[in-house]
Amino acid sequence: MNPIRIDNYCFDRIHLWIQYDRKSIGFIEVVIEVFYPASRNAEGLVMFSHGFLIGNDPFFYLKKITGAFTGDNPLFGINPSQYYNYTQAIVERNWAMAFVSASHLQFEGVPWLDFGGNPRVGQDAYSAASYLIKYGATDYFYTLDDQKRRSNKAFMEEIKKYRFMKPGCNNVIFAGHSVGGAHAQVAACGFETISKIGQQTGYTFDPVMYDREFLPRYSDRMSEWADEERANPVALLQFSPVDQQIPFFAPGMQAYREALSKKPVPILMIVGDCDCACLDSNTIQKPPAWSPDPSVTTQFSQLAPSGSSSWAVVANVERGSHCGYLTAESIVCSLADSESQCQRCKDKDPYKACGEESEFSAMLLKELIGSFPENCSCDPPFGGNFCDWLNSGCMKWLNKENPDGIVNMVSFPDGSYIDYSGKPNRCP
Repeated sequence: MNPIRIDNYCFDRIHLWIQYDRKSIGFIEVVIEVFYPASRNAEGLVMFSHGFLIGNDPFFYLKKITGAFTGDNPLFGINPSQYYNYTQAIVERNWAMAFVSASHLQFEGVPWLDFGGNPRVGQDAYSAASYLIKYGATDYFYTLDDQKRRSNKAFMEEIKKYRFMKPGCNNVIFAGHSVGGAHAQVAACGFETISKIGQQTGYTFDPVMYDREFLPRYSDRMSEWADEERANPVALLQFSPVDQQIPFFAPGMQAYREALSKKPVPILMIVGDCDCACLDSNTIQKPPAWSPDPSVTTQFSQLAPSGSSSWAVVANVERGSHCGYLTAESIVCSLADSESQCQRCKDKDPYKACGEESEFSAMLLKELIGSFPENCSCDPPFGGNFCDWLNSGCMKWLNKENPDGIVNMVSFPDGSYIDYSGKPNRCP
């Protein structure tokens, strides 16, 4: 498709194949939806990992075959940009925003989007973000020179017209909701850490991108890319993250959370006090995102161990649900908030999709983007330490009972509305 222009922004869709490592025989099919400034000088990129299933679609492969002729890939039908349409947050500071979906085979012959616990999906997000930085809004690959040889120089000259990031800018906020929130934890670790943990856990990561399934053209492996061509994680935003562990199948994200706890990167987790999907734990869904009991192991306690120098901060939305973040209703997501599934907040009215909680989510992302200097090449990108992050405009906006009059927050024992490791003596 050709890019669709909406005011000063363009919307485009990209179809790729990823091989996680040259030694791997497996390929994964991905599609990307991206909003970027028509001026093609974006100051940064928000890469959002959504929490949706493709579902057991008996016509998936038939749609794949017909889509080969029509260009309508069934993966585009997930359309996460509709359900997480926070684009109002990126316009003021001239950022771009993208969403990635991938077809992971969870059961033989049945296409599913990963339901959680698989680090590969976080690797998809990092790969997609880096692809957008290096190649821009295109699935065009290497071209041939006059002697019909594969020519990197000729290609890179051609590709410049597709790029939409400001020259030298590769700053990315990795964000996600539900299982996408846990997948974003992987992507926020950055290339070196993802590769290192992958080597240790059997999820090797030095991806190669392909433009098609048969007779493909392909990129160099990512380790050969220049540093400025790969995504530079500058923050992690998680809405009700859900992690899952299934032996031999989905190991979960603990190793990545432990790595993030040592990185000087702003990390923000938002939970809702009515959200069973992220606050409850069971045999598969563990650990929970957060708990008021400090003795309980949670995703947040792994991101911010006691006494650590972690930059992770958590906040709790009063009446917050699992689907309230969404900007459109989803039948799949609503199952997590159904009364038969969730026993929290029986005496309350949890937020529904496309309401106050989704408005809060967009405003929060806007405040987070606004915490970074306008010069995207600033090093370090945030321009400060943890105490500066704690005293940033974003944290001051969030640390209120009623940020911008949108939703109420649940207070912590000390009366504040944010919590972090080392409180209250860590910052003056």
